[in-house]
Amino acid sequence: MKLPIYQADAFTDKLFGGNPAAVCPLDEWLPDEVMQNIALENNLAETAFFVKKDTGYMLRWFTPELEIDLCGHATLATSHIIFTELGHDGDTIHFDTKQVGTLTVTRTGDKYTLDFPSRPPIAVDAPEGLLASLGGKTPKSIWRSRDYMLVYEKEEDIAELTPNHAALSKIDTIGVIVTAPGNEVDFVSRFFAPAASVPEDPVTGSAHCNLIPYWAEKLGKTKLHAYQISPRKGELWCELKGDRVLMSGKAVTYMKGEIYV
Repeated sequence: MKLPIYQADAFTDKLFGGNPAAVCPLDEWLPDEVMQNIALENNLAETAFFVKKDTGYMLRWFTPELEIDLCGHATLATSHIIFTELGHDGDTIHFDTKQVGTLTVTRTGDKYTLDFPSRPPIAVDAPEGLLASLGGKTPKSIWRSRDYMLVYEKEEDIAELTPNHAALSKIDTIGVIVTAPGNEVDFVSRFFAPAASVPEDPVTGSAHCNLIPYWAEKLGKTKLHAYQISPRKGELWCELKGDRVLMSGKAVTYMKGEIYV
């Protein structure tokens, strides 16, 4: 079987920046094992698969290790490909997902705005081994929603972290977010998910489902500008709207081709 495949860099306007995601349009779902193997072969943080339906699209995301419940950058990359390569009419796309309901993406100029669920974290104690796996630097506070979130004093603390990924992969979580106030933006972050075969994710939309409600409350405003300061770096324009978060970003196409399965 021959299938089309695309790759786009999300949350950036520069090739080789942001977060790369593979995008596979399908006429119908492949067996889960096949989609997982394609994601493993791609060896990117995420491979998105979608199937067109009458009112929009069905969307799923796979890391090289497992199917994930929510992914922002691969949703943005998928939207970019549907708009720019597949001739979608209009400026709005609706995605039906298995675990988080309907996600909406709107195009305005060169930006795509993702409408995602807000996931406010709650304060927790650090599990055994977490702080040591991040190099022992003590955060100001520790929170959790799906992922652990550690808040530090300043941007330099985030930039200087050198996690032990082998140790971090043993923590009972999909990922770990680290964040602090930004020098040039409202906040910065990084995201580590070695348990999902993603040692450091370059730009993570799902993490901002935690970050946006947290920083909106701390900073007393609902519109926020953020950088994820991985080596590839990503830029997000964020807004808290009740129990939803809006994340806007740009994307560029890197590759299109065919795969054989």
